[in-house]
Amino acid sequence: MPPSLDDFILMKVIGKGSYGKVMLVRHKTEGEEPVVYAMKMLRKENVIKRNQVEHTKTERNVLEAVSHPFIVTLHYAFQTPKKLYFVLEYCPGGELFFHLSRAGRFAEGRCRFYACEILLAIEYLHRLNIIYRDLKPENILLDAAGHVKLTDFGLSKEGIQDNFSARSMCGTPEYLAPEILDKRGHGKAVDWYSLGALMYEMLTGLPPFYTRDREKLFERIRRGELTYPSYITAIAKNLLQQLLTGDPAKRLGGGPSDGEEVKGHPFFTGIDWLAILHRRVIPPFKPNVSEEGDVKYFDKEFVDLPVVNSEVADGAHLRDVNHFEGFTYQASDLDERARP
Repeated sequence: MPPSLDDFILMKVIGKGSYGKVMLVRHKTEGEEPVVYAMKMLRKENVIKRNQVEHTKTERNVLEAVSHPFIVTLHYAFQTPKKLYFVLEYCPGGELFFHLSRAGRFAEGRCRFYACEILLAIEYLHRLNIIYRDLKPENILLDAAGHVKLTDFGLSKEGIQDNFSARSMCGTPEYLAPEILDKRGHGKAVDWYSLGALMYEMLTGLPPFYTRDREKLFERIRRGELTYPSYITAIAKNLLQQLLTGDPAKRLGGGPSDGEEVKGHPFFTGIDWLAILHRRVIPPFKPNVSEEGDVKYFDKEFVDLPVVNSEVADGAHLRDVNHFEGFTYQASDLDERARP
């Protein structure tokens, strides 16, 4: 039986955006331990109106193609006449953004730990010729143990083997590499630039070049003149400068060895990459979650929203004029996918 909305009990709203919303749901499994998931719901009319059809199909394809300890797992995908549903692994630690905004900034050791796990996830995607293009604190989740899980693959692009084949202007302004802004073609190196921007934000509390004025922000990114607070160590500053280099060919990670080049920087001296990959390194912060469906690390403005299933109100019996071919997916149909 293909998955359907009837298989799930909606528990809490845990995220909401222009795209739709994310809910904590429980799978109705008979006689077994109840399993909770994060269910991302997208209204088809919004997807079509915003020209997001390709992005949505890419997200669905990438999530099926990947299997990595630091990337969120897709368990099911299905659709109704009105909506598309992604049923994903639930990460009770919430977004890295939540923790960063409460802490102000992270100590260098904590920043290094997250950077190591993110680096391995990006490197893995690049080996599959996928560029991620949306690295930011809101798209990094923490699981119950405090390990990183990359989520939201709507801006990813498949089939990119270089630094110039991708053309579209996309991403979140503060984390955009200059080559995306200049529409001069981009590729894998944009993810290393974004890693630099993310690490700068983890260490200082704000993204590099930050200003609310969009034009001024883009001008600063293009100029690339960045100030570093005095508490940033020389070695961390050197890594950030090399990642935030404007020219992708000169950027750390921009060469043919990709992530290996980044791992070789002295900032990561002494890191046991195999131990990181196998989740044997203890995270610097462990979410204090009491039960499987704990939502304490999610924004109260979402969690307090009423849980309504608008499908019923919308008339789920309607004819589906916007059918997304090949969208339905069930993880258990497949053999255990190969781990990296």
